[in-house]
Amino acid sequence: MTEAAVPLPEVPLSLRKRVEHVDTDASGVVHFSRYASLLETAGLEELERRGAGLDALTAQGLDLRVRELRVSYRAAARFQDWLVMVPSVDHVGPASLKLGVKLYRDGPEPLLLAFGSLDFAVVTRENGVPACLPPSLSSALKLAP
Repeated sequence: MTEAAVPLPEVPLSLRKRVEHVDTDASGVVHFSRYASLLETAGLEELERRGAGLDALTAQGLDLRVRELRVSYRAAARFQDWLVMVPSVDHVGPASLKLGVKLYRDGPEPLLLAFGSLDFAVVTRENGVPACLPPSLSSALKLAP
C-alpha cells in the first residue's frame, strides 16, 4: 500500500459513486466544485443512518444551515473512478454539529483523494433562528457508529 492508502470500511451502496462525465472538466479530472456535493451527500447519509436525518429534524420543526464548508484536496479523482465516501460525526453541540468526510478512490490500494467538513447550525424551520437539538437527536448523533 502507498503512504495514503488505507483499508476502507464497509460502506452502504449510497456512499459509493462512480465518477460520471458531468463531474469532470475537459481533462477528465473531477471539478473541484463537485467535492462539496459529495461531502454533503455523505454527511446527510450518516445523519440518516443514525436516525437524525432531515426527516427527523423536520418532524421536530428543525433544519440545518451550513456555517462552514472545508475541503482539502490530496489527489485527483478521474472519469469512471469508483469513489468511497467515509463520513463521521465529529462534533455535536447544543445547537450545532460538525460532519467530517473522507473521500477515497477505491481499488486494490485505496487512495485518500480529499477530506473535509461541514459545520451546521441547527435552526427552526419556521423562521431560521438558532435552536437546540432535542435530547433524542443529540443522543443519536453522539452514539458511536
